Amino acid sequence: MRRLLVFQHVPYEILGNLDPLLRDAGFRIRYVNFGREPEARPDITRYHGLIVLGGPMNCDECDRYPHLATEVELIRQTIEAGKPVLGICLGAQLIARALGARVAPNDKKEIGWYELNPTEAGHADPLFAPLAASQMIFQWHGDTFQIPRDAVHLATSPDCRNQAFRYGDNVYGLQFHLEVDEPMILRWLHTPSMAREAEALGGPGNTDRIAAQTKDHIEHSVSLGNRVFGEFIRRFHTHPRRRALPSR
Repeated sequence: MRRLLVFQHVPYEILGNLDPLLRDAGFRIRYVNFGREPEARPDITRYHGLIVLGGPMNCDECDRYPHLATEVELIRQTIEAGKPVLGICLGAQLIARALGARVAPNDKKEIGWYELNPTEAGHADPLFAPLAASQMIFQWHGDTFQIPRDAVHLATSPDCRNQAFRYGDNVYGLQFHLEVDEPMILRWLHTPSMAREAEALGGPGNTDRIAAQTKDHIEHSVSLGNRVFGEFIRRFHTHPRRRALPSR
C-alpha cells in the first residue's frame, strides 16, 4: 500500500475531494497538523509522496510559525528524492519557496470565484489538459509566488499572473482550490475569521454572494478537480528520479 503524507495547517483546510480519490487508489494517508503539532518533523523517507494544504499564514511568518521552515526543508527533501509533491494555496507558496522563488503579497486578494486561464504550456500539460481556455475557479489568497527557476508556468488569472506551475514532471503548485466541494466552501464562509476577511474585501453580504455563485460553479469545479487530481495520482506510478535542486 502506498503511503501519503499530508501537511495541514488549520482544521478547516482539508483534502476535500482529493480524499476519496486517494483512498480509492489505495493510499494510506497520514495528516500532520502543524497547528496541533508545531514541533512535528515527520520522516519523509517513509512516504511515497507529499501534499501540502492551505492555511491563513504566509511564508514569511516563520517567527510566529516556526514549522513553516521545517515544511520548506521537508518539501526540498521530498522533491530531491523524486517523489510526487502537490501544493495547494499556501502549499504552492511553500513549494515555490523551497525551490528558491519569491513569495509576496499579490496586488489584489482573490476570495471567491475568479476566471482562470491555462497558459500555452498549461494546455499541453497532462494535468491541465482538461481545462478550457477560461473557467471559474474558487480562490482564497492574498499572496502570490514567482515561478521557480526551471519550472513551467501553467495558469494565470486577470488579477494574479502566477496561478500554477510544474517542476519536473511530478511537482505541482496550485494557487487555487480545486479540492473544494460546496459544504467545504460554506464551512469556510461561516468560519468567523474567514467570513470577516471576505466581507472586508467585498463588502457586506459578500459571503452570501460567494455562496450563491458556488451553486452555479461547483459542479464543474468538482468534475474538473477529479480529472486533474486523478492525473496527479498517476504520477505515483512513475519511478522516482532523484534531482538536485537550485541553491537558495
